Amino acid sequence: MPRKANAPLPQPIFGEPVFNEGVPTPDPAQFKVTPTDENLYTSALQKLLTKDVVAFDQASGKASDVFSLSDAWGSHGPDVIQAINQAKTIYFHMIGDSGASTAATFPAMIRVSDAVTNDFHTSTAANRPSFMFHLGDIVYNFGESTYYYDQFYEPFRNYPAPIFAVPGNHDSFVVPGTAAGSEPLTIFMRNFCSAKTVVTQEAGSLHRTAMMQPGVYFTVDAPFVRIIGLFSNALEDPGVISSENKKWTQVPDYQLAFLTAQLQRIKQENYAGALLLAVHHPPFTYSPPAKTGASGGKHSSNSVMLADIDTICKQQGVYPHAVISGHAHNYQRYTRTLSFGGKNYTVPFIVCGDSGHNVTALVQSKLGKSAGEPADNANVKYLDVNPVVQSTGLILNRHDDQNSGFLRVAVNAQQLTITFNPVSKTGAATKPDTVTVDLATHTSA
Repeated sequence: MPRKANAPLPQPIFGEPVFNEGVPTPDPAQFKVTPTDENLYTSALQKLLTKDVVAFDQASGKASDVFSLSDAWGSHGPDVIQAINQAKTIYFHMIGDSGASTAATFPAMIRVSDAVTNDFHTSTAANRPSFMFHLGDIVYNFGESTYYYDQFYEPFRNYPAPIFAVPGNHDSFVVPGTAAGSEPLTIFMRNFCSAKTVVTQEAGSLHRTAMMQPGVYFTVDAPFVRIIGLFSNALEDPGVISSENKKWTQVPDYQLAFLTAQLQRIKQENYAGALLLAVHHPPFTYSPPAKTGASGGKHSSNSVMLADIDTICKQQGVYPHAVISGHAHNYQRYTRTLSFGGKNYTVPFIVCGDSGHNVTALVQSKLGKSAGEPADNANVKYLDVNPVVQSTGLILNRHDDQNSGFLRVAVNAQQLTITFNPVSKTGAATKPDTVTVDLATHTSA
């Protein structure tokens, strides 16, 4: 039942972007509108979640265009960019799967949004984050307008910076019977792909203005870093960024041309900064070897989508320094070793899908058997199925399926550093996980 997103509704226009309320306010104790979508999960709907994709509009502008951080900040943009350049490092946050779908998960959503907001406010001028990038599944279960206030605008009411986002499957799947104009991507585009600086109806009494991204896929360009964001569509699994040779006839191939043009631009400019690829569905998520008799978590790796990405990377001779995803409701960090363009790369593939919605186990029992969780630095090369590029290894370096959390990313002219910051239920001290990538050599440690 694919439907294209409509144009944003007319709303009050502001002369400048607004990102927070200015005066901090207390946390809410509960939803204003309690979600009831759990009642929709029938066997018929579950089947649709595996086969219903959605169409989407082509992003505005040319495929090679980038969306500058400076423009996102409005008239403050030049000052923000100047401060980043003076500090010689850019900092930003990344989160995934933040919306709470039940009263039971509401506290976790607030804990993470508070933690990431507090991290912003307690930073110094030299290391303060310049934006947040959301990896999708912002509003559960199906991206309805009525839930945006409780699950997005209110939790981040005190986060005083731009929040970019790619839609997740829960931000795009269309429930049968959804009224025309109320489709999830319509709502997403109204709030993240606006043509004007407006406060949307979803923001309620709050003042955060809509983002002005060029589409559901786009590239953020900032000092020292570019982030290519892809939309991996509405299926529960697998992720889909193209028609996959007409298998998914409703899905346009816009993103293949877009990714090609973005990598060509990187090559033509001899771009020396960090290149990140962000997509909701993860290329890799853990499952134990078949012989153990156990199964992985609720979501699987995505070799076909990865093949689409790797094919274009191979054709253009450009590979991201890191690939960041959400969807699986835990934290996982992999190192994929590649022989690429005659050089040896070690590329982090990171899953951060535990930013408030829920935290789920990495391994599930099967027929009463459990394989146990993998040790750090486990060899999981078997997850890298039929690679298009020359993949020589895949290691699961670290995982966390006990805590919620968020990523804090730092990039300078030489290095990319990604840190997962756990947010525990009890407030107990937790150990971050960090990986650093040398930009020149594409090697991580």
